[in-house]
Parts: sequence; C-alpha cells; structure tokens
Amino acid sequence: MRLLHTMLRVGDLQRSIDFYTQVMGMTLLRTTDRPEQQYTLAFLGYGRNPEHAELELTYNYGVEQYELGTAYGHIAIGVDNAAAVCEAARAKVATLGGAVSREAGPIKGGNTVIAFLTDPDGYKVELIERPEAASELKR
Repeated sequence: MRLLHTMLRVGDLQRSIDFYTQVMGMTLLRTTDRPEQQYTLAFLGYGRNPEHAELELTYNYGVEQYELGTAYGHIAIGVDNAAAVCEAARAKVATLGGAVSREAGPIKGGNTVIAFLTDPDGYKVELIERPEAASELKR
C-alpha cells in the first residue's frame, strides 16, 4: 500500500492553485471539471503518482468556505531550509493569501526545525527541515 493523494476542499480553486504553485513550489499536474456534478478537481504535487503523493484540491460549485473542524491537523512537506521557505513565502502570501503562521524553529522538546504556513482556506502546511530528504527529491 502507498499514499496516493490528500484531498482538501477549497473555496476558490484558482487562489488555492496559485498558493500551492507559487508559494509551495508544486506543479499543477491535471484538472478535471465535472459541471453536471458541480465540482472541479485540481491535482498538484512535486511529481506524479505513483512515485509521488499528490494534493487534490476540490472545488464544489457555489461553496466559498468550509469549517475546518477540530480533527484536521496539517499536511507536512520536507524542505532544505524552513526559514528560507518562510521568508520567500512571506512576500507571496501578501498578494496570494495565506500566512506564515509559525516561524522556523525547533519543535518543543526536540531539535527538528519546523515552521507552519496557512493556506488561503485556513489549512495548515507544516514545513519540516530535512535537507537530506529534500535533496533526494531533486534527483
């Protein structure tokens, strides 16, 4: 078994595509519009299935906002340098939406450096500093 994708419901599909491509550096892999069923899907990622897990953004026609609930946590992305990603994101989220919601720093009780971004719909994205893992993705 392997993780194929994670789905997030979004209120403005293009705004979310812009956030994940321009702030998070993902690529828009494909879209599917289903007007009869009144939804559109966009799949993004750092590569395609089956080698990479993807992020599925679902826009349901006419729904501009969702309540996130208390069970959802975050998606996590390995990065070379969490502080540098936050700094690059800060200028972009001012126009695209979202925020740097936790600056880069060690986790409580540990040494792993993390940071958090919040996307325009309020979903949390954890940045985990893992230079060795991020470098492997570039190969």
